[in-house]
Amino acid sequence: MSVFDKDNQPLDEQEALERHIQLALETQQPAGLQLELAYRAIKSLFNPVIMGAENLPDKPCLFVGNHSLFALDGWILGPVFIHELDRFPRGMGDRFLFANDKVGNALLRAGGVMGHPEVCAALMEHGQDLLVFPGGAHEAVKPARDMYELQWKERYGFVKLAAKHGYTIMPFGIVGPDEFYGHLMEGEELPDSALGQLLKRLGIINENTRSDMLPPIPVGALGTLFPKPQRCYIGFGEPIDLSHMKGKNPTKRQQEKIRDQVAEQIETQLAELLFARAQNRGQDGLLRRLLTI
Repeated sequence: MSVFDKDNQPLDEQEALERHIQLALETQQPAGLQLELAYRAIKSLFNPVIMGAENLPDKPCLFVGNHSLFALDGWILGPVFIHELDRFPRGMGDRFLFANDKVGNALLRAGGVMGHPEVCAALMEHGQDLLVFPGGAHEAVKPARDMYELQWKERYGFVKLAAKHGYTIMPFGIVGPDEFYGHLMEGEELPDSALGQLLKRLGIINENTRSDMLPPIPVGALGTLFPKPQRCYIGFGEPIDLSHMKGKNPTKRQQEKIRDQVAEQIETQLAELLFARAQNRGQDGLLRRLLTI
């Protein structure tokens, strides 16, 4: 991560991390015309429905959910959480997203932060809501067959940090953004395709490129790159209060148990949201139904 001080001098890695934490703590909840326009656009295009809001506790939470294709859930969750729930969870993203100063600063202003243990700890110590997708990039580039399936592998960091700070984990599911785009070609098929051969000649991919990290080739509404106006559903499960573990380091068995609880809650929410969407199909207008085919 390249970060510079006020005199445009590069900072070392630890200084850059501390600077990032400082900026993250100084960031205020977005408000005003820009937020209102973003929210209105989301309401018009995706008409999100919130279920289980009564489960939200009146204290800081670590929101944990399923990640959508191309991380498009961020379009929806930020404005909706602020406008309808009056919550400003700080979305934790991969470090590479903050490698460019301009992009990183824009993400910070929107509420995003680097997914680093020290950043997470600092925000928890200041009682802020956080948002994490343990599936990370794997879930954001998944093939269509893995839609709405968690791909967490052996990631337990969010459990350890929540336990150490006595935080409440708030599991949630989101349905809709995975279907903003169809898959013209899966990423795993790309290296052996004609397009893949062209990308190899251009030096964009090579024999060391991991096919499981390549995104699908997307196709949106009416064959364009405009996202399909698929209605979104967001559902909150039961909060998992870890206040009794504050200051402790959970054992591997405890971590597994907590992680399994969170995953089960999210999977339950996804099933209920998909069922609710199927029941409400008739409420969607003809244009929305045509554009989401």
